[in-house]
Amino acid sequence: MSKVLKGSLFGGEQVLFLRLKKHKDKQAFIEAYDLYIEQIYRFVYFKIGSKEDAEDITSMVFLKCWNLIYEGKLENHDTLKPLLYKIARNTIIDHYRQKQNRETVSLDAAAETIDPALDVHKETITNLDFQNVIQEKLPLLKEEYRDVIILRFINELSVSEIARVLGKTSGNVRVLIHRALQSLQDTVNQNEKHD
Repeated sequence: MSKVLKGSLFGGEQVLFLRLKKHKDKQAFIEAYDLYIEQIYRFVYFKIGSKEDAEDITSMVFLKCWNLIYEGKLENHDTLKPLLYKIARNTIIDHYRQKQNRETVSLDAAAETIDPALDVHKETITNLDFQNVIQEKLPLLKEEYRDVIILRFINELSVSEIARVLGKTSGNVRVLIHRALQSLQDTVNQNEKHD
């Protein structure tokens, strides 16, 4: 990656995005892939729970992104990162819809938004046994709450980035994050009472 991209990540992301948007630059796409692959994989993995499915879906996300770039359909987007997360969310929803058709499993595919501006609640996440929360408590939350917690606290997206991913306002995202963290805390507290 060039020093320009390393020096100013946000500025570098903008330059990278412009190279993709205006020139359909394959090298820029490779750089974007290297920059975002781990984040997107982690997001998908925490939503799916299967390593193999997460790898397949992550590959599909980048393929769909390249198709949008190649077809010149990036005009409605300002940056690449929220676009990748939006594609990932939609691909996960498609995955569950297909799975539902095969296994007749119901799923609430509509997820709400989250807002990471409430960093006060980050303490809630860090005070809990994080590994325990991820493995045991996160799956107990509503789908929209899991989305927000993963995007904000695991993948560390900003509130505005999450809002773009979810198609919501920053205010809606903040409220959703607050509710998600409260629900997570309630789940932890309930389990502590039963222990």
